[in-house]
Amino acid sequence: MPNTVLVTQPLPDQYLARLAEHAELDVLDAGESLSDPALGTRRSACYGVVCTLTDTIDRALLKDMNMLKFVSSVSVGVDHIDVSALSVRGIALGNTPGVLADATADTAFALLLSAARRIAEGDRYIRDGKWTASNRWSPGFFLGKDVSGSTLGIVGLGPVGQAMARRAAGFGMTVASWTPSGRKVPGVCSLSLEALLATSDFVSVHVALADTTRNLINGARIATMKPGAVLINTARGGIVDESAVAAALDDGRLFAAGLDVFEEEPVPADSLLLKHPRVVVVPHIGSATASTRLKMADRAVVNAVAALRGEPMPYCVNPEVYAAL
Repeated sequence: MPNTVLVTQPLPDQYLARLAEHAELDVLDAGESLSDPALGTRRSACYGVVCTLTDTIDRALLKDMNMLKFVSSVSVGVDHIDVSALSVRGIALGNTPGVLADATADTAFALLLSAARRIAEGDRYIRDGKWTASNRWSPGFFLGKDVSGSTLGIVGLGPVGQAMARRAAGFGMTVASWTPSGRKVPGVCSLSLEALLATSDFVSVHVALADTTRNLINGARIATMKPGAVLINTARGGIVDESAVAAALDDGRLFAAGLDVFEEEPVPADSLLLKHPRVVVVPHIGSATASTRLKMADRAVVNAVAALRGEPMPYCVNPEVYAAL
């Protein structure tokens, strides 16, 4: 019998078919969770897992997965997985880099434009019947922020941050960045995080969530931001302190915010952020285009097939597990 691969979300048929050529597939039904105690026997029998960012794989879950040899995540970020726990056991972890930078940057820039020009707020204003003959236009009606000629500060200059910089340049923005890696990109001014926050009209977050970046944009740092700035986050919830964002919107430090990711997903209905008219929110759709999601699925399956063949994953997060081979 071929090795069993547990697939936590249904993939397009062509990718499941490719996997099925190399393994017995156990595809979870809608409503089933990888961490469900009822799945204990199925977890313990699986040789590999193809998962998504909604699946938490930690040491506790791994205790009964003695047969596990690889995990392939349909994501670039792997903050939902305990990488060190996998590495200790020699379990390879694959991800899907190189295919979603443009889609995510498009989302980030769409949030920037919407927040700056109050697009979502204006849409609600009309739908709620508030635009009437008596207020149809005035010099001070629905004033937003200029994008062209302003400064965009990019926090994290990886592939998505670089794609964001290209878009900003096309809109005539001055682009500055701070990145933990110290990466330099032509046309982008490198600043300290403190200087970037103090001088940027727009701040867009593009670092990965890790111990060193959790709560990176906290209350103290938000308090140092340029008055009237706009904050955008399409990276991960947990990097930005949401309660501090809400407070900064209340006191006018921030003009607006555009958020695709949240500390808790789905975002609770009583979140303070949802009460602010100048917060533009979307449900973690940064990479949600049909072509991008197909490319992500393809890379996840390429990783899984390589592992099933006993070969190194081409997109491996912890390649040190192959050192002993």
